[in-house]
Amino acid sequence: MRILAIANQKGGVGKTTTTVALGGLIASAGYRVLLLDIDPHGSLSTWFGIDPDNQALSSYTLFQERKELGYQSVKRLVLPTQFANIEVIPATTALATLERQAIGQDGMGLVLSRALGLLADDYDYVLIDTPPLLGVLMVNALAACQYLVIPVQTEFLALKGLERMVNTLNMMSRSRKKALDYTVVPVMFDRRTQASVTSLRTIRNTYPEQSWPGHVPVDTRFRDASKAGIPPHLFDPTSRGVEAYTSLWHWLEKKFKQRESTVPSTIPLVASKAGAVS
Repeated sequence: MRILAIANQKGGVGKTTTTVALGGLIASAGYRVLLLDIDPHGSLSTWFGIDPDNQALSSYTLFQERKELGYQSVKRLVLPTQFANIEVIPATTALATLERQAIGQDGMGLVLSRALGLLADDYDYVLIDTPPLLGVLMVNALAACQYLVIPVQTEFLALKGLERMVNTLNMMSRSRKKALDYTVVPVMFDRRTQASVTSLRTIRNTYPEQSWPGHVPVDTRFRDASKAGIPPHLFDPTSRGVEAYTSLWHWLEKKFKQRESTVPSTIPLVASKAGAVS
């Protein structure tokens, strides 16, 4: 099971769109996909018609029940969708209270790692949609994931958010005592504006080894797909944005397979509930 976190400490940079777009494409390739929403705003949950304001069982439940986590207690949080191979653990607005509750509590940083380990036999990919701030939820996502995707809007303020995200990643890597691989994904690119062109050039020059060589253009069809509650590749498979995410997915898949075949320990295996690995 591969676990990817989609994260950036700046909001409004396309994290949820990236999560749903990649998740949909991965599912369409025949892989079993779990989308995990840990953002109190619940945008991913809303995309699939789940109301984060009225959700009794959610990713928040994992933290409430962290001392008694078991396969059944985690699995009951998973909701089906109408789309093949896609299931969701939704968010709830109660996640916003977690920072205050986490003060002085032990074992809060590895809740997601433990929970997802229990589901390792059930899914090929887990994609985690994260909140746009450094806190216990972001720490959990970075601790649980094996690969990080950082969407970055091609504009100046988003570049500062990327810098903060990379600093956080370096801090977490020291804590994990192992570097976490990541890819920077330029999104919302508008070739008509000098600001967008300059920002894209800055991203590639500053992070030459970590930047995906493509970019995701501005595409209003993403907004339409979210309103319709449909993954972008099913809503409009010919849109420019979907073509870009398809290219990103193929690039990432090739990258994963190459690294796993040459350096097996790069993306560590996740223990299943039976003690095996997946």
